[in-house]
Amino acid sequence: QVQLVESGGGLVQPGGSLRLSCVASGFTFSDNAMAWYRQAPGKERELVAGITSGGRTKYPDPVKGRFTISRDNAKKTVDLQMNSLKAEDAAVYYCNAATGPWRPYFTNWGQGTQVTVSS
Repeated sequence: QVQLVESGGGLVQPGGSLRLSCVASGFTFSDNAMAWYRQAPGKERELVAGITSGGRTKYPDPVKGRFTISRDNAKKTVDLQMNSLKAEDAAVYYCNAATGPWRPYFTNWGQGTQVTVSS
């Protein structure tokens, strides 16, 4: 059974940083691209960052240069370092395996982790 457990969210001031972590189980983690997605109220879920099984990364323009995704295949974790956070980064953040082109693979999502950016 696939499980995705996200953590690390919280309240941060604009310009601050957070590090999110996702622990995955129930599938061959090292064989899969992984990604972080986010969903803000009233908006569709969107890609935040992706990393292939080989370590190549993908960042949409809104987060490029501010967010960094990394993975540890031994621990089956994928992290998201978020710097210079903006109000528009506030959302619930989720991880998932990814298929081309960076679409979420598993239909059962984790609970997500809430990121709030506010002064």
